[in-house]
Amino acid sequence: VGAHLARLLAARGEQPAILSRGYRRRRPEPGVVIVSDGRRLGADLDRSGDEPLMLARLAPSAAVLVCDVRATAAAVAETTLGATVHLLDDGFQHRAMARDIDIVLVTPADLVGRRLPFGLLRSSVGALARADAVIVDGGPDEATTARLAVVAPSARVFRLDRALGAAEPLERARPFPAAPAPVLALAGIARPARFTAALRAAGWEVAGVLAFPDHHRYDARDLDRLARASIDARAEAVVTTEKDAVRLRPLRPLPVPVAAVPLMITIEPADAFEAWLTSRLAEARAR
Repeated sequence: VGAHLARLLAARGEQPAILSRGYRRRRPEPGVVIVSDGRRLGADLDRSGDEPLMLARLAPSAAVLVCDVRATAAAVAETTLGATVHLLDDGFQHRAMARDIDIVLVTPADLVGRRLPFGLLRSSVGALARADAVIVDGGPDEATTARLAVVAPSARVFRLDRALGAAEPLERARPFPAAPAPVLALAGIARPARFTAALRAAGWEVAGVLAFPDHHRYDARDLDRLARASIDARAEAVVTTEKDAVRLRPLRPLPVPVAAVPLMITIEPADAFEAWLTSRLAEARAR
């Protein structure tokens, strides 16, 4: 969603900066790491972390900065890169930095979930009372709408629609089959089952699944395991997520053909959401 918002803002003449803490970077550095200045990449996977590097690729017109103190990254983005609006990646629970607009992505299951360590939520459901907009992944049903009216009575509610785009080979010189070819799904993300379900819905024959923990850093042994799993599944190729692709590219050449299947999202109704976001930005600047 962060990349989608950055692209929307850039299309409206803004200079967005995405601010991240760079979770699980292999080479954390003091100060601010400029992953992208909105024109070119300036940091590798080890210095940036997988999600900031992915965001830089998905929103090439946005600056992407990594720092443990996001207010410091914001100052650098404004003074050095000319940023006009900041996007805090995964920042709803990050209260140290003041925000003008809070946009929260939820699933219907989140609204009946529990906070860590008893559940998966980083903030309690009651925290949605301070949200300006809630985007429901897959769309709100009647029960979800009723629940949001209680926990987030002042928030605008929108719907997130997902679709998979065309496969993008990590090694363009290698031939890659089209759906419905049998493929091995490779996923080192939080919810691999959702990825495989999306592949099937997009017409791929998922002959097997190889799952790793979220943010897993692949190595040569993993590539050997990937090759064996592909053979065992009788798969013609491997499909993976954009976030996994960021962690696989440094290991090229790969033992089997691998392609990332981009996730295409829209926030609906699109015109209403863009008008709402534009209005809220204008209100914030008028204060």
